[in-house]
Amino acid sequence: QAKTAVVGLGYVGLPLAVELGKAGYRVIGVDIDPEKIEELKGGHSYILDVQSDDVRELINSGKLSVSTSYDVLSEADTISICVPTPLRKTKDPDLSYITAAVEEIKRVMSKDTLIILESTTYPGTTEELVQAEIEKEGYEVGKDFYLCFSPERVDPANKVYNTKNTPKVIGGVTPVCTELAQLLYGSFLEQIVPVSSTKVAETVKLLENTFRAVNIGLVNEIALMCDRMGIDVWEVIEAAATKPFGFMPFYPGPGIGGHCIPLDPSYLSWKAKTFNFYNKFIELASDVNANMPRYVVSKTSEILNLDRKPINGSRILLLGMAYKKDIDDLRESPGLEVYELLREKGAEVQYNDPLVPRFRDKEGRYVYSIELTPGQLQAFDCVILITDHSAYDYAWIADHARVILDTRNAFKAIRSSKIVKLGCPIA
Repeated sequence: QAKTAVVGLGYVGLPLAVELGKAGYRVIGVDIDPEKIEELKGGHSYILDVQSDDVRELINSGKLSVSTSYDVLSEADTISICVPTPLRKTKDPDLSYITAAVEEIKRVMSKDTLIILESTTYPGTTEELVQAEIEKEGYEVGKDFYLCFSPERVDPANKVYNTKNTPKVIGGVTPVCTELAQLLYGSFLEQIVPVSSTKVAETVKLLENTFRAVNIGLVNEIALMCDRMGIDVWEVIEAAATKPFGFMPFYPGPGIGGHCIPLDPSYLSWKAKTFNFYNKFIELASDVNANMPRYVVSKTSEILNLDRKPINGSRILLLGMAYKKDIDDLRESPGLEVYELLREKGAEVQYNDPLVPRFRDKEGRYVYSIELTPGQLQAFDCVILITDHSAYDYAWIADHARVILDTRNAFKAIRSSKIVKLGCPIA
C-alpha cells in the first residue's frame, strides 16, 4: 500500500521505478531533465535495459507517474535517491546533486518517510549530508523518519543480472531503518543483504569497484609490459584463466569508463585522505588506467610509422564510442579521450557506433557516427576498435580496412598481418 518515489530516473533510478511498479506499487518518479520526463510520459524508455512496453503499461495504468517537480513527493511514503555523483576536475567528489535533492525532499516530506540513498559516494555521506540536514528540520532519525544507504549495482547490458535478481545490500542508520528498507526492497527483489550501518553499505560499493579498477590496472600494466617484451598478453590471459582456482581473468583495454569504475576508487581514496590514510594501490591503478588512451595513440603512431605516415594529416576511424560493448552509455568512455588526443595531434578522426548516433566533443560541437561501407573503411589510414559491439561483422571489417588496431581482442578469430592487438608487438 506504500506510495513509493524515485528521485533521478537514469540508469539506476528508472529500472528501480519500473520494478517497483511491476510489483504493484504506485511509483512517483522525479527527474530535473524535462526531456526524460516527456519521453516517459509518451511511454518511451531511453535506457536499453528498460523496455518501452513496460514503461507504457505502467504510465497508462497510473502505477508510474513522473514529474520535474519535487512537490509530488509530499505524497510519498518512501523515497529512493538515485542522482548522479560525478567527480570534479580536481578529482574531488561532487555531491551537489545529492545536496540539491535533499534540500527539496526535506521541504516537502512528511513524518515517517523512509529515505534510501542509492547514489555511490564516500563512507559517511548518508549521515553527514542526509541525516544531518533533515534533522535540522526537527525530525529524529529512527523515530520521525527512517534512513538507509543501499548501493546501486547496475551493470548495463548484463544478460544475467538485473535490478530484480542482483543481491541488494542495505545499511540503516538504526536497526528499525534497516528493517523497513528490507521490507520494502524484499517485497520485489530476490535477495536482501543487510549490514550493520550506512558506512558499511557505502564502503561495500566502493570496495566492489575498486577491486575491479585495481585488477584492470594490473592487467593493463601487464599488457604494456608484454608489448615491450614481444609477448601476446591475450594468449597469456587465456592460458592463465584455465587455472580452476586462485585466478580470475581481467582484460586490458583502451581505458576504463562508466560511472562507477573510474570514479568510485577516487571517492574512497579522497575520503581516506581525511583520515591521513593514503591508498597507494588505488592511486597507482588509477594512473595506469587513465593513461591507456595515450598508449592507444602511441600504438597508432607506431602503426602509421610503418607506412611512413605521421598521425598529423592521417585519416583515422574509431569503431565504437560507448564505454563497453552493446550499450549506448558514453559516461567516462575512453573513446572520447582517444578521439580528442588524435585530433590534437592533427589527425582527421571520424567514428562509427551503431548505438551512439552522436556525441559532443570538448568544444560542445556534435560529432556524428558515419556509415560503414567498404569504400569508407578503405579510405582510412587506420581503424581503431574501441568498443567490441556484437553488431560488428569483424571478418567483413578486416576484409576492407587497411590496418586495424584492436584494443579488445575482438578480431582474435581472424589471422591477418593487418591486425595489431593492444598489448602485443607489431608483427
